[in-house]
Amino acid sequence: MNRLQAFKQFSDEQIVKEVLQGHKALFELIIRRYNSYLFKVGRSYGFNHADTEDLMQEAYVAAYGHLANFENRASFKTWLVKIMLHECYHKKAKFSYQKESPDPFLSESTITPMFTARSSSSDQVLVLHELKHVIENALLSIPEDFRLVFTLRELSGLNTQETADALGITPGNVKTRLNRAKGLLRSAVHKMYTPEDIFEFNLIYCDSMVEKVMQRL
Repeated sequence: MNRLQAFKQFSDEQIVKEVLQGHKALFELIIRRYNSYLFKVGRSYGFNHADTEDLMQEAYVAAYGHLANFENRASFKTWLVKIMLHECYHKKAKFSYQKESPDPFLSESTITPMFTARSSSSDQVLVLHELKHVIENALLSIPEDFRLVFTLRELSGLNTQETADALGITPGNVKTRLNRAKGLLRSAVHKMYTPEDIFEFNLIYCDSMVEKVMQRL
């Protein structure tokens, strides 16, 4: 059995322990496990696909370099998301991204539309493709504080306490901001979204991210 397959069912904490003991290759499991989470954080901050990938690499490298400092006080997922948030915050501050408009999702790109593999009906594919853009643009139109809470809670599946820990706010604030975020999104759009699809880190990019990060470790 492939060594990575043998460890695939290990918890984050078990994998971290193995990596710290010298099994660096197992860090690939962490990368594959959390690509989607970190990608959604970067996109919710308003960064385009390429910049988000760069930030993901920096977050993974920083996490690897500080694995020994992970103390299990919060979940590993929360710890890693906080590192990604830190990277996003500092990149935004450094380059004054807050004064720029996010790259439009409707621009031409080489990214395969997220919904195209789900249906053979061209009409349905078109509708779902447009829905994806409506949802993502709607999210990017609401204030950042609400957008980040919505992304972590609704799209990445963090619970209230994990979201509070990641953002450094109280659980009460998480609930308030989440309710406000939902109120700012049109009810029709909110009812139709699929959490797994919003800001999805397409699997075609996963191998590339693994290769880039592992080469840097």
